Amino acid sequence: MARSSSIDLDSPDRPFDNIINFRDVGRTINQFCGTTILKEGVLFRSARLDDASERDKRRLADELHIATVVDLRSVTEHRMATRKRVAENAGLSENGSETDLMEIPVPENAYEHLLDIPESQRCMISLTGKALERTLLWRLDWMNYIKVMTMAATGYRGQAIRIVGEQVMQPRGLTGLAQDTLDASKTELRTVFELLAKDESYPILVHCTQGKDRTGLIILMMLLLAGENVLTDAVIDDYTRSELELVPEFEERMREIRAVGLGEEYTRCPPGFVNDTTEYLRVHYDGVRGYLNGIGINDSMQETIRQKILA
Repeated sequence: MARSSSIDLDSPDRPFDNIINFRDVGRTINQFCGTTILKEGVLFRSARLDDASERDKRRLADELHIATVVDLRSVTEHRMATRKRVAENAGLSENGSETDLMEIPVPENAYEHLLDIPESQRCMISLTGKALERTLLWRLDWMNYIKVMTMAATGYRGQAIRIVGEQVMQPRGLTGLAQDTLDASKTELRTVFELLAKDESYPILVHCTQGKDRTGLIILMMLLLAGENVLTDAVIDDYTRSELELVPEFEERMREIRAVGLGEEYTRCPPGFVNDTTEYLRVHYDGVRGYLNGIGINDSMQETIRQKILA
């Protein structure tokens, strides 16, 4: 079933049947600022593409000419998406419990849910890799740590993930998790920005599950790299648009969020996300340029990214 969208079907933003939270970042920033600061048609963001219609697929390929799709989701999210597809194909009720969804058996490396776009490369780069997993585990008290490790070792990974979600991720919040990602996922972020520094990667579409926070972190860093002409209020506007754009999938997102031990706060856009993350980069890494240099994205590569997105 096609989902509704807040974007007019005839708008130049090229809305989709079954892809939500989609936007041209350059267009969004330019419209907010009332002047042309960024190139349009080169950098896009969205929620997951899994349910895209054939019309959506044609638009991505033939109208937007997407060359690269950066999928930031974790292995756990990909397995959940595959479980959802298996459940739908088997005619199981969508009203089943979150626990049931987590426990549906699927084979390793099952990616039936992924969308293939002609003439486009897919790059799967989980920002919640092993290093971030270790960081989150280290935040557990020792009793929950032992419980989680035992569950994971005995095949109850879904239950282990829920404990980490409830005990660590929920208290940290989305802004705290972004800071943890900056500290722990440097290898993964280097891979993302190495890709962004290649001319052939563009036009590029970045997404995670909701297209809100991990995607928001990458877009924030790119906009900070673009320089002071991109107003902070414009960056905040681009980030917070996600909350309204994701309303059509609220109930579905809540089922998935509860399945990993998180609450409704994870469906929202924290008002301090942009300013607090920017300040964290300034204090701990001498800004986005210092951070990128520290992970191996040198000045030349940074300038390449700037020139790809600046008008």
